[in-house]
Amino acid sequence: MSDHDGILILTASAGAGHLIAARALEHEFRAQAPGLAVEVLDVLSISNVYFRRLYAGGYLGIVQYAPSAMGWLYEAMDRPGERFYNSLRLWIQNLNRLPTWRYVRQRRPQLIVNTHYLPAEFVAQMRRAGELHCPQVTATTDFETHRIWVHQPMERYYTATEDGRTYLTTWGVPPASIRATGIPVRPGFDATLPRAEARRRCELDAGRPVVLLLCGGFGVGPTGELLHELISMPLDAQVVVIAGRNPQLHQRLERQVESTPRPARVLGFTDKVHEWMRAADIVVTKPGGLTVSEALACGLPMVIMNPIPGQETRNSDYLLEHGAAIKVNNVRLLGHRVGQLLSDPPRLQALRAAAQAIARPYAAREIVADALTLLHR
Repeated sequence: MSDHDGILILTASAGAGHLIAARALEHEFRAQAPGLAVEVLDVLSISNVYFRRLYAGGYLGIVQYAPSAMGWLYEAMDRPGERFYNSLRLWIQNLNRLPTWRYVRQRRPQLIVNTHYLPAEFVAQMRRAGELHCPQVTATTDFETHRIWVHQPMERYYTATEDGRTYLTTWGVPPASIRATGIPVRPGFDATLPRAEARRRCELDAGRPVVLLLCGGFGVGPTGELLHELISMPLDAQVVVIAGRNPQLHQRLERQVESTPRPARVLGFTDKVHEWMRAADIVVTKPGGLTVSEALACGLPMVIMNPIPGQETRNSDYLLEHGAAIKVNNVRLLGHRVGQLLSDPPRLQALRAAAQAIARPYAAREIVADALTLLHR
């Protein structure tokens, strides 16, 4: 992107979903406004190494080793009147806001789009200080919203649900500035693909059910135990695991399936997740906002395991309330519960219909079309 023009999409790589949402919006901006320059920036990539390790590494560390602490902090910072933890968070963040400020000053974009609350806060601070005058918008990435997303001035907030929209208004956000659009998903999830064709592309047996196990972008959690339960279940089914960007986990899981007679495959990072989801009968996953949105776009029934306390437990509640998923609380019951579902076609179809009913596969299209109207103001 050249200086003084274009669209700057800001995100932070604390969790994989924020960057995925940013790339989905980038693709859609290029499709709807081919004459505009578009750039995606992970603000942690230009921060100093200590802040990056603290922010991204600290998040993953808490999620993996102290998830209950993550849930406690998440809820604490979402309460009216809470000041201490938000003040501490702001103090830590502001230690490294200057690289983002300098970058935005240099670029001077026509529009800023955020898929993470950290850059949204930095840009709002710049605007309040009179350092920047272009509009900005924010696309939230979970099914409920949180106080931490509220940073004024902000021309638009795009939420996953109407409940998320309503919740932002309780923190003083003007209702007219909020659109309930869904969460932007990657190209491929907004197009239909018959299951038979998806299985042909993925080289899967068309006559056996397919269970897809997702490990998340960074592959944290008891994946080995989950895989053991799936390959040990008595029902004849194919198992596919996507290990994400974790080569050590990939190798470990490949060794785990070497001796099993069950058809099982382990993949690393792939840009064909939409084909694997279209091919599957069930997905076993943590309920991250982007993963859930992609599964819903495919009408794929979900089996929820190990939600991160906080945003993922709220996502889980949303799916269970709408009948699009089941939740398994004990790893040892996973194979049993998955086998039950695969043996009950009406129940499986009900989950699929519920997923399709709340899917928003065209969220990126809606967000970009609305955001582009701000360029003319």
